[in-house]
Amino acid sequence: MLKILFSPSEGKNSGGNTAKKDIFGALSARDKILHTYNDIVLSQDEEAIKKLFGFKKFSECEAYICDIFNSSLMPAIERYQGVAYDYLKYKELDAKAQKFLQENTLIFSNLYGPLLGGDPIANYKVKQGNTIGDIAPEKFYKERFSYQIDLYLSAHEVLDLRAGYYDKFYKSTKAYTTLKFLKNGKTVSHWAKAYRGIVLREIAKHNIESMETFMQLEIEGLSVAEIKVIKNKTEIVYNIVE
Repeated sequence: MLKILFSPSEGKNSGGNTAKKDIFGALSARDKILHTYNDIVLSQDEEAIKKLFGFKKFSECEAYICDIFNSSLMPAIERYQGVAYDYLKYKELDAKAQKFLQENTLIFSNLYGPLLGGDPIANYKVKQGNTIGDIAPEKFYKERFSYQIDLYLSAHEVLDLRAGYYDKFYKSTKAYTTLKFLKNGKTVSHWAKAYRGIVLREIAKHNIESMETFMQLEIEGLSVAEIKVIKNKTEIVYNIVE
């Protein structure tokens, strides 16, 4: 089966009515970082909260001040909003495609660490690169979850659609594939997020279960320019065509 590694997003959708359930690796493995986060959020220390969230005004923080252990939950794949998720258009997909994303997408959260798309999480805010108290999330999760992720992915093919930053959370030890997007011969950044969302959407729509089938998939606006293999990484380079 094909498993897709994906990035989270700074923006979140509020609300949710999903029931509590076990998430990838269990919540107990996250106890220290989740309780540290919750303590800061509920501390009423405006400066500490602004620093954690990455906001300049405390009024911007208010939407995220909640007890994450007693908050409304929503599947991770629905919780995030941002460029990639805008182009994924999860809510517009049919039930089969949504189920595919819930079961086969592994998202790397700055608070929760690795999550399956269907794992229910609270609304939260951690600016990428920030520590949570004295905990660096990327180090915390790389140390605690790399072995488990290796085991989880061992029988599957891996397509890594994450932004490069999330290599700090987990680096695959087995063969995997990444994508690179070029426009007029130059690597794109903003549009890379959009096309990661588009690619994930097409994978879900067509229930792509292997890299062989993925390579046969025609994606509007993209054409394969070259394929590079470096050690255990295969990089598919796409040209963005208009």
